[in-house]
Amino acid sequence: MSILHLATLSPFIIALTIPFIYSFTKKRHIGWYILLVPIVLFIFFSQYIPQLSQGITILSEVQWIPSLDFHFSIYLDGLALLFVLLITGIGALVVFYSIFYLDKNKENLHQFYTYLLMFMGAMLGIVLSDNLIVLYVFWELTSLASALLISFWYQRDQSIFGARKSMLITVFGGFAMMAGFILLYLEANTFSIQSLIGQADTLVASPLFIPAMILVLLGAFTKSAQFPFHIWLPDAMEAPTPVSAYLHSATMVKAGIYLVARLTPVFGVATSWVWILMIVGLVTLTWGALCALRQYDLKGILAYSTISQLGLIMMLFGIGSYSMNVRTFDEVNLYATSMTAAVIHLINHATFKGSLFMTAGIVDHETGTRDIRKLGGLLSIMPVTFTISLIGLAAMAGIPPFNGFLSKEKFFTSLLTISEMPIHDSLGIMIPLIAWLASIITFVYCAIMLFRTFTGKFEPSNYSVKVHEAPIGMLISPIILGILVVVLGVFPNLLVPYIIEPTVASILPAVDREAVNIELSLWHGFELELFMSIGVILIGTFLFIKFPSIKKKSCWLSRERESLHRVYEEGIIGLDRSAKWMTKKQITGSLRDYMAYMLIFIIGIVAYAFIRSNSLAMSMEGMSPIEPYTIGLIALLVFSTLTMPFMKNRITLLINLGVIGLVLSLLFTLFSAQDLALTQLLVETVTIILLLLTFKYLPAFKTEKRSKTKKSVNIILSICVGVGVFLLGVSAILFNGDHDFTPVSQYYIENSYELGGGTNIVNVILVDFRALDTLLEVLVLGIVGLAIITMVKHRMGRREDV
Repeated sequence: MSILHLATLSPFIIALTIPFIYSFTKKRHIGWYILLVPIVLFIFFSQYIPQLSQGITILSEVQWIPSLDFHFSIYLDGLALLFVLLITGIGALVVFYSIFYLDKNKENLHQFYTYLLMFMGAMLGIVLSDNLIVLYVFWELTSLASALLISFWYQRDQSIFGARKSMLITVFGGFAMMAGFILLYLEANTFSIQSLIGQADTLVASPLFIPAMILVLLGAFTKSAQFPFHIWLPDAMEAPTPVSAYLHSATMVKAGIYLVARLTPVFGVATSWVWILMIVGLVTLTWGALCALRQYDLKGILAYSTISQLGLIMMLFGIGSYSMNVRTFDEVNLYATSMTAAVIHLINHATFKGSLFMTAGIVDHETGTRDIRKLGGLLSIMPVTFTISLIGLAAMAGIPPFNGFLSKEKFFTSLLTISEMPIHDSLGIMIPLIAWLASIITFVYCAIMLFRTFTGKFEPSNYSVKVHEAPIGMLISPIILGILVVVLGVFPNLLVPYIIEPTVASILPAVDREAVNIELSLWHGFELELFMSIGVILIGTFLFIKFPSIKKKSCWLSRERESLHRVYEEGIIGLDRSAKWMTKKQITGSLRDYMAYMLIFIIGIVAYAFIRSNSLAMSMEGMSPIEPYTIGLIALLVFSTLTMPFMKNRITLLINLGVIGLVLSLLFTLFSAQDLALTQLLVETVTIILLLLTFKYLPAFKTEKRSKTKKSVNIILSICVGVGVFLLGVSAILFNGDHDFTPVSQYYIENSYELGGGTNIVNVILVDFRALDTLLEVLVLGIVGLAIITMVKHRMGRREDV
């Protein structure tokens, strides 16, 4: 195992030590020790920046299950490094912030940091894994860890509700994504992402390509809160603010973005990929911005703004993917600009949104509320918090000289390239127009959040605590992020050669790097993008001034919760009702009903297998003649079996059962299966003795009255089971289908002596080839024996009490 593997797994390893560390550090905040993990990882991975900036990639592989092509492969390139630095860098700031935000005397900090490290490790595993199966394992770990973090304050019903909601939606997407990975494997015969990229040109012609793409996108859309799967993110705001700042602004919601970026070289060759990302991103961008206007909670506004910004990034990835479908140098440069804008905004969003979540947490922590209807006038009391919020909100609104302005300008440039695509002229105008209007709405809710919180008259009666500025420890992390917002805006090319260029090259490996011209500047001259930005500011300011009157007149804006949440809640209620109905139908207390359900399922599976393998194509050629006495024994067996349902006496039933057993023993003997015949005789003898011993304790024999429907079902099931067992028994001998089936017994015959070291095939199968089965069977028998002993002792104890 390489040092990269150890670095990836180190958060899990440290998480295992937290209970021991916590027991020795109760006097100090355990966060100080946890802080070392992201800091060390950030420094460790930063040393790879010079290598990766030169186009070098690193691959390290550990064998896991080679026969299934499962390998723990670490692949480090520009894209992976960008996300690793975000995960560890923002992670370090969040841990530092949490030390002052969470009280060590009131919170279960050992649990909190265990979940946080578990999430950090899972995110590192996602972005560094080259094997799709390993990626999926880490993917689901993020869903589990995030649910645990969202429900950290489990005493609150809303926390549990939000955790369950995020878990159900993201795990559903994860299952869909897993199905897409399997479809890719069926076509490419590999789970390696880099191998899939190498086969992209051939994969696109496969009939499984589009289904795999849609399933993978379902996973990406659910994790990155794209419409209509975004509804889990607002309810996830019940988590502590450090969790929101980490998971829901910089890491977890970016996992879907990462998946899209990583698999763009595989799916980007299809124009359907381009349009799905563009349309879903546009709808998410617009819908998230509109819903943010309806919110009164600071974290609610930030939640919907996150949804909107993720839609913007997804849309940019869609436009940028079109560069893989053009050939000329100028066209590649035109559309690759969108990919550059997506990467830049990915970084910018992590900085300004992380700082905004932290300032929202500070406001909540120091005032006791996040409701903007109660807030106001905090500028004079919390000037540092106001300054950080001003920088973050200005960046999100796209105002210079902050970094958000750079990516917003690039976004407008990308919108203008849509008209160059081979689409209808109306779409070429409508898509950029809608996206531009969404940017105006973004400006409006940023202004609402800033001015409603910090300006106006301060009313002490609105607060349950004495309002004051946050302690310096809680301010350091958002201050650092605010400084990054300013520095990356004033010096826009600071990260270009080291982070942005290697990242874009990783997403578009087949595109000529010289064609991707990355040049950032705050001033581009009097171009259309500048006038679009000026329009956003002017129209946004006008709408902000008029917003109170607009909201009063609009019924839609006055409702804080969107209707899609109700769709989810009704769906959960319907699922619960259907589960209760199904349980009521199945769990009837009748053994007959249980057996009927099982047999219906088995019959369906067997029938499908017969039809699929054409097993009904049987030939009697080469069969030995059947002797008359054999036919007579079979007829006696059939007759005895058919008469059993009509017998009214237990003794008669027992005699008939014995006859059936003896006839089977004779048939086994005739067909040279003496061991089976002897076993059958022993079983019959023991069974009859046991049944005779129980007769004394059995109640009077009663025939259960059943409806005609149940009787008909019983008859049909009996016939189907009988015919099915008969066909299973003879199909292996008489099969004449298209497939050449080799009996498994042949393997045992050939390998029992060589591999098992025994001449008795049955013994070797039991103790060697099926040793685990035998062990578990013995375990089951042991459990049954203990249960019998317990029941006997209980019965004897009751008698003694009497």
